[in-house]
Amino acid sequence: MSSLLHWKLERDAGGLAWLTFDKDGATTNTLSAAAMDELRTALADLAAQPPKGLVIRSGKENGFIAGADIDEFGELKTVDDAVALVKRGWDTFELLANAPYPTLALVRGFCLGGGMELVLACRYRVVVDEPGTRLGLPEVMLGIVPGWGGIKRLPRLTGAPAALDLLLTGRTVDARRAKKLGIADECVPLRIMDNTARGVLRELPPPRRVPFPLSLTLNPLIRPLIAAKARKQVVARARREHYPAPYAILDIWVKYDGDALAAPPSDPSSIANLWQTPTAANLIRVFKLQERLKSFGRDGAVTSDGAGSGTGEPIAPPREMRTPAAHVHVVGAGTMGGDIAAWCALRGLSVTLQDQNAERLSPAMGRAAKLFSDRLKDPLRVRDAQDRLIPDVAGDGVARADIIIEAIFENLEAKQQLFTALEAKAKPTALLATNTSSIPLEQIAAPMRDPGRLIGLHFFNPVARMMLVEIVVGASTRAELIPIAAAFTRQIDKLPLPVKSAPGFLVNRILAPYLMEAMRCVDEGMTPETVDEAALAFGMPVGPIELADTVGLDICMAVGKMLGRDTAPPKRLSELIAAGNLGRKSKRGFYDWSGGKAAKSTPGVVPPGLSDRLIRPFVTEAETALAEGIVADADLVDAGAIFGTGFAPFRSGPLHYAAARAGSSARSGATSV
Repeated sequence: MSSLLHWKLERDAGGLAWLTFDKDGATTNTLSAAAMDELRTALADLAAQPPKGLVIRSGKENGFIAGADIDEFGELKTVDDAVALVKRGWDTFELLANAPYPTLALVRGFCLGGGMELVLACRYRVVVDEPGTRLGLPEVMLGIVPGWGGIKRLPRLTGAPAALDLLLTGRTVDARRAKKLGIADECVPLRIMDNTARGVLRELPPPRRVPFPLSLTLNPLIRPLIAAKARKQVVARARREHYPAPYAILDIWVKYDGDALAAPPSDPSSIANLWQTPTAANLIRVFKLQERLKSFGRDGAVTSDGAGSGTGEPIAPPREMRTPAAHVHVVGAGTMGGDIAAWCALRGLSVTLQDQNAERLSPAMGRAAKLFSDRLKDPLRVRDAQDRLIPDVAGDGVARADIIIEAIFENLEAKQQLFTALEAKAKPTALLATNTSSIPLEQIAAPMRDPGRLIGLHFFNPVARMMLVEIVVGASTRAELIPIAAAFTRQIDKLPLPVKSAPGFLVNRILAPYLMEAMRCVDEGMTPETVDEAALAFGMPVGPIELADTVGLDICMAVGKMLGRDTAPPKRLSELIAAGNLGRKSKRGFYDWSGGKAAKSTPGVVPPGLSDRLIRPFVTEAETALAEGIVADADLVDAGAIFGTGFAPFRSGPLHYAAARAGSSARSGATSV
């Protein structure tokens, strides 16, 4: 047997081969060029002496395979390099799929991208039923396509509709859903995973086939009809000029049976064309920004400069505060507080939710029940989540909570009084956090006995969709609390961004001028729909007027005032607030809202230059926030804008966009806006 560094090949007494992927020098398995070379070597050795069956598994506790090695993407210099990378994976997995002996993937933990394509190339799949097991093909979120066989093989297991949903959204599924869709042959507890793998390879059941009539969706004559329906859904979410990858996936499936290498360079769906668009490079950068934010939730990632830039000393939290949170107490059952509490319960924590009376708690509990039902599907899991969320009018949960989050209305005096009371009742190791959207922490903490205990955990609305949480650090906030807050944020599957306490922090600060400029356009006679359309044409996922309604017009006004701008607020904004029309939460704002959706008319003709007019104040404020050190560097400004405001991901953030535009203008001899 050839010497392998990243893989370990063993044979047991029963004649089965066990191929374990444990990438050397890495905490996570990724399919680098070296790892793929060794996989082909292992397959060649197995072909020379075929086993009764092959089990492929991970030697890492944190997951199966995270996909290709993204860092190697940056080493690709030419289109030929990109095509060669795709061909390497395609050819390797074709070898695996055509092995003369039965193959089985044993999946525990995350299984993504190229890892998922390896799994699909096996004859059988056994997945472990535990919370960390997630399977998916997220390549579309990087502006690329699953080029190693995923487009071909996934529909043959699930049928076209389910496969296209996963391929076109990058969505992942848990172990039980994978079994239900037909991706997995068995879904089992951890304790019996090895025995199950042995049993499947001993019994050799017929490989999974899509049942009739779902199998009709794979017919080449019907594929164009299925793809046309899926294309309509893609068009509603993303424009081809902004995000070409989902359109390419549909074309590759219909025209080339899932073989991305078959598309000629002249085809818009080809690897060559996708790789040459700026979208792929920008979305890969966004992925790396996301990974950097995730790193803030790990020990030592946040440093003494408060932003994890690496310029300070790593911060070590007190030992008694390093354990994961078990109990969260949220004060305030409004839209934000109730949804924060529901999200924490969804993520497995015990949560007590406090407000003045049961009537105030009831709407939050109703929204939580809907969230649990929509996300968990399984009635038993829904019931368990509901049991974890406990109404608590008396506030009894304060004394035993690990994390206490204040989410009451934006009033300084009310927040000061509340934290004075919470400080006296909370256990010494509890993290005291405010969800204020604009008030500096120094003001809120002023009456506390120990102002250093207060930190900000600023969530964004809607909580279930917005992944960013600003970790707001006041002048007195104890440094060792920052990694604790960041770790909690990752525990509930959000992205932590350490920011300095200042009016509007980062996200609301850079967002406010953009929203205000949009509202001034409405004051000038443009319809809200027209203004929103200009932003959508730029690539924003939602228009600024609809976004203002979603955030809450009162919040927009409060942030604008907190920023201390000299200009008067937009006239229409003032009128709506005076009438009590605060946006989505009051069912009326710039738009009327029903069922959580804005009622919109057809937009008018977008005036030339309107997109630039809207984006200019966004970029300007981002540059100012960076200059003032609100976060550590430009990458974190871009990360905050993308994950906190939805700034067009394919443009990779406002500062990156401005730099790219300035560079383009300089090359063309034009003047940059």
